[in-house]
Amino acid sequence: IQDAEKIAAFELNVLIEGESGTGKELFAKAIHMASNRRSKPYRVINCGGIPESLIDSELFGFEKGAFTGADKARAGEFESSDGGTLFLDEVGELPLAAQTRLLRVLQENKVRRVGPGAEEIAVDVRVVSATNRDLIKEVQNGNFRLDLYYRLAATSIYLPALKDRDGDIEYFIDEIFSRKCKEMGK
Repeated sequence: IQDAEKIAAFELNVLIEGESGTGKELFAKAIHMASNRRSKPYRVINCGGIPESLIDSELFGFEKGAFTGADKARAGEFESSDGGTLFLDEVGELPLAAQTRLLRVLQENKVRRVGPGAEEIAVDVRVVSATNRDLIKEVQNGNFRLDLYYRLAATSIYLPALKDRDGDIEYFIDEIFSRKCKEMGK
């Protein structure tokens, strides 16, 4: 938690690593909320839940006529997160081709919507990403780009498994109990 609070003060991309269920999304939201300058949108996208054919249009948007059914232009997640934070959950699930395009956006701070005649659009987005995969092993196995890893992990946080965080159990019980009481009006 202290690491997340320190990191929030800097305009760095953050990679949060840890097993499923360790609270990576909660930490991402906390980093956004504690940031001095990131008061604008906080958006979440599950990279593992997007069909490969839709990744570009979801992340970068599309122009009218880009494909059948694109009857109007639509901003992607990067544009919609301008001035704020984009949380890329399960970033280790992105296919290599999409990783290449994501790397370009992170390098240039510009997106180009899918479709003919699309112009580059400057964006100011802090990217917080999370994965339950060991991305260094994924790099070694040829499944993840090393240069993208370094762009995403300007700084990183490793969240230990809940079984290794005995002190957190009481907090979680209190939090869950409090939420349920509020939901039930008790």
